Amino acid sequence: MKFVTFEIPTPLGNVSRVGALAEGKGRQIVLDLAHGYAALLQEEGAEPRFREYADFRLPQDMCELMAGGEPSLQAARTAQEFILANPARRGPDGEQLTFSLQEARLRAPVPRPVTFRDFLIHEGHKTAGARRRNTAIDPIWYELPSCYKGNRLTIIGPDDELKWPHYTEKLDYELELAMFIGKRGKDITQEDAMEHVFGFSVLNDFSARDIQIDEMKNWLGPHKGKDFGTAIGPCLVTADEFDPTDAVMIARVNGEEWSRGNAGDAYYSWNKMIEYASMEEELVPGEMFGSGTVATGCGADLDKWIKPGDVLELEIEGIGILKNKIVREI
Repeated sequence: MKFVTFEIPTPLGNVSRVGALAEGKGRQIVLDLAHGYAALLQEEGAEPRFREYADFRLPQDMCELMAGGEPSLQAARTAQEFILANPARRGPDGEQLTFSLQEARLRAPVPRPVTFRDFLIHEGHKTAGARRRNTAIDPIWYELPSCYKGNRLTIIGPDDELKWPHYTEKLDYELELAMFIGKRGKDITQEDAMEHVFGFSVLNDFSARDIQIDEMKNWLGPHKGKDFGTAIGPCLVTADEFDPTDAVMIARVNGEEWSRGNAGDAYYSWNKMIEYASMEEELVPGEMFGSGTVATGCGADLDKWIKPGDVLELEIEGIGILKNKIVREI
């Protein structure tokens, strides 16, 4: 299932809803899950407080929905099936249940993750970085799947513009896979790790390379090298419908392919990352993990640099295309 957060205009202003991205009559459409589920419950007649129950089971916040576990996921699937089987149906108070992509604006599927941890699991990217510094990869990289913690408050979504930070001359994209925790756990074993995964999305971990390099000379960071903006989208695909061990990843700049890799070409597995992150620490639904850049998945690895006005398209097979434009204020 493909979850989205979408925005629709109303007489009182734009309203944000949680929905699903589906195929309808040969085109992608957005489904309003909570209103659809309420319509189904009303029709069945067994739940007198059908609207309240639908809003409880399918809240308008993806982190809260993930925290609802299997009951919320099953309600979402049921609502999707009902809406697709009844395309002319409306909600209990006449609410529209299906929207074209022209009517609904997709936002970041998880606008405010609980936390954001970004790892570096692709040896090809690590090798390219070591080569730029004329060094070998430190052996500790092969022992610890370490990460940095990013800024969860500067998440942007599909078709959002990314403002070029005024303090950098070397802005870069990073082609990554995002994973979201869907089940609470501590000291999780590798064998049980994937039971805690809700789903996956495309992630663009933008980097201000010049300030990032300087910050990390202090053995800290990155800070301003990363925290100005991170893009995710266009949807959040549930774990049962996506294989993170084999998915083609592509980055295009103004329509020209710059990067191509595969999500499965990684030294560390998601199982290992979850095990490591959960040691003596509880993970909760809504936490976002980034894979780190796939091999050749950034301008620094290619010595090719984006510029203001460029349109970036990051695509991962089975998820979709995350598109953003770079803007620079004069």
